[in-house]
Amino acid sequence: MNKNNPEPSNNAVRLDKWLWAARFFKTRAIAREMIQGGKVQYNGQRSKPSKQVDLGAIVTVPQGFDVKHVVVEALSDQRRNATIAQMLYEETPESLEQREKNKEARRLAAFHSPKPDNRPDKKQRRSIIRFKQQ
Repeated sequence: MNKNNPEPSNNAVRLDKWLWAARFFKTRAIAREMIQGGKVQYNGQRSKPSKQVDLGAIVTVPQGFDVKHVVVEALSDQRRNATIAQMLYEETPESLEQREKNKEARRLAAFHSPKPDNRPDKKQRRSIIRFKQQ
């Protein structure tokens, strides 16, 4: 594997190892847990951590509040820097569009969420407790 080509000499890479190398998860153990828990999908289906990754496969990965749909562009079983890791996959346009919509919805919802001006004082807390007990 050279610096310009992230593809190693062997083409057999496990799914958990590829997710770790592509920097979706910090450790292979976390990647394995997410795959076994059904959070990560390979070509729209649950799979095992030992699944061999193929070029052109679509992998669905949760990232924070969103879900990324990525196409496998290259294979690597070694964790490199972030710029090389981003060359291993390409996010689908639908996924990018959906993440932008979700981001905008979260931004708008933050302005409309009711927040109290201050915490209730002792008298107000007692009246809240009495109200809940009724």
